[in-house]
Amino acid sequence: MNIPCILTWIVFAPIIGMVAMALVPGERGNRWARWISLITAFVVFVLSTILLVNYYALAPELRGGFIGIKGVAFPDGAQSLYEQRVAWIGEYNIWYHVGVDGLGVLMLFLTGLLSLLAVFPAWNIAKAPRGYHMMYMLLITGMMGVFVALDLFLFYVFWEVMLLPMYFLIGIWGGPRKEYAAIKFFLYTFAGSVLMLLAIIVLYMKYHTFSIPELIAIAPFSDSLLTAHLLFWGFFIAFAIKVPMFPFHTWLPDAHVEAPTAISVILAGVLLKLGAYGILRVNFPMFPISTQTFIGIIALLGVISAIYGAMVAMAQTDFKKLVAYSSVSHMGLVMLGMAALNAEGLNGAVFQMFNHGISASMMFMIVGVVYERAHHREIARFGGIGLQMPRYLTLAIVAFFASLGLPGLCSFISEVMVFLGAFKSQSTAAVPQAFGWTFNMSYLTMAAAFALILGAAYLLYTMQRVYLGKLKPEYADFKDLNRLEYLQLVPLAVLALVLGIFPNLALNVFNGAMGSLLTLFPATGAATTANGVAAALAASAPAMGM
Repeated sequence: MNIPCILTWIVFAPIIGMVAMALVPGERGNRWARWISLITAFVVFVLSTILLVNYYALAPELRGGFIGIKGVAFPDGAQSLYEQRVAWIGEYNIWYHVGVDGLGVLMLFLTGLLSLLAVFPAWNIAKAPRGYHMMYMLLITGMMGVFVALDLFLFYVFWEVMLLPMYFLIGIWGGPRKEYAAIKFFLYTFAGSVLMLLAIIVLYMKYHTFSIPELIAIAPFSDSLLTAHLLFWGFFIAFAIKVPMFPFHTWLPDAHVEAPTAISVILAGVLLKLGAYGILRVNFPMFPISTQTFIGIIALLGVISAIYGAMVAMAQTDFKKLVAYSSVSHMGLVMLGMAALNAEGLNGAVFQMFNHGISASMMFMIVGVVYERAHHREIARFGGIGLQMPRYLTLAIVAFFASLGLPGLCSFISEVMVFLGAFKSQSTAAVPQAFGWTFNMSYLTMAAAFALILGAAYLLYTMQRVYLGKLKPEYADFKDLNRLEYLQLVPLAVLALVLGIFPNLALNVFNGAMGSLLTLFPATGAATTANGVAAALAASAPAMGM
């Protein structure tokens, strides 16, 4: 069942809410802003849920395609599901072209859910609430637009749209060092955007199209590998900054620490996923030869990110900074799974993206709850507040153990799939000899397992210091969760439990798309050729079972 224009409504409904806030005169605009924001975010969530439900209703063979790969099972000859294509700037062949496959549907649902829940931590914001919620609505439009854009020019526009509101949301409503954090975020992200723009221009000058499906089918510059490699890295660095992958990660802890709780939720739950999504949507399918050439470097950087992020998290004294560095570690595992280039690894990576959105968002909300009461985040100053706030402790346990990867919670399945795929990978790609060593995927995977041990160490030690032991007198008047805090935490806790027990609810959404993507890469993992890529592009993409 196709629903006309549903993607357009999902993307631009927040703009309608933003305009509505601007039109309410005087002080009423500040009072009504949070309600308009809540209603708009709820509408977007409902639409994204309808999209997911209708996607499930499709026949399995219609859920097996990846945008731009020939032979996919999309209905009616479309390049994607729920596709809409309208001429925008005809002189330069620029289109308003949107559509989704299984990967996009899942990310839209995650963004819709977190965008709704993140309204509640900012419910009682006192400083210019209308301005805050208007910027928040613009941010939602940018995020949703990236996930549905099938034109590189449109993709870049939405990518840049996210930059402006996030800069102001951190720089105006952030903590004591908000200006520094906002400028650092802006400079890092904008530097990556410039590289992406240059790569897009080179592609357009050669092929006179911005269409992502068309460029994927062309396999750009497969006859000129040096150019293809340069373009690959132009896109990859832009996306790696957003992931963030070592060594492009240093903006993230500052942004998280200074950002309001709601914006930290969006940063961890959605914005980091945009980097990994961009690699899967652009780098891997558009430059398959370069992908296999540099897959060892990607795996190595992912492992370094996982271990480094966990080690630095262990050394933190600020509760929020600890969670921020844990995100660097978990996204490193995502990159390792993607580098496996097999069904288990890719599915595990995408599932880990989704699960990290749940667990990391819960963790930042957990930190926000105690910060609202204690007005500090120093781990050593807490102690014994678990029995003082038993309902809060229950949800905190779910958040901590979901992040840790406890069996029965969401992250366990995705981490197992990542490691299974990475061990199973037959890739012969290796780190360049200039490093002095040659690693295969098995050794890199064994090294990455150390990050899980470190993760258990810093998470359990933090739980002990914050929640257990004797209650310190200054926290004796702490009250348990209020209604707003329940509304933001309970849905994520339920989802973490449900996906831990029934992971196929998510896996069945995107595993067909990942199976289609894998047709671009020879199963042997050996270095591919331009002829091999052309043959893969021409092949059909069967839907995968799971």
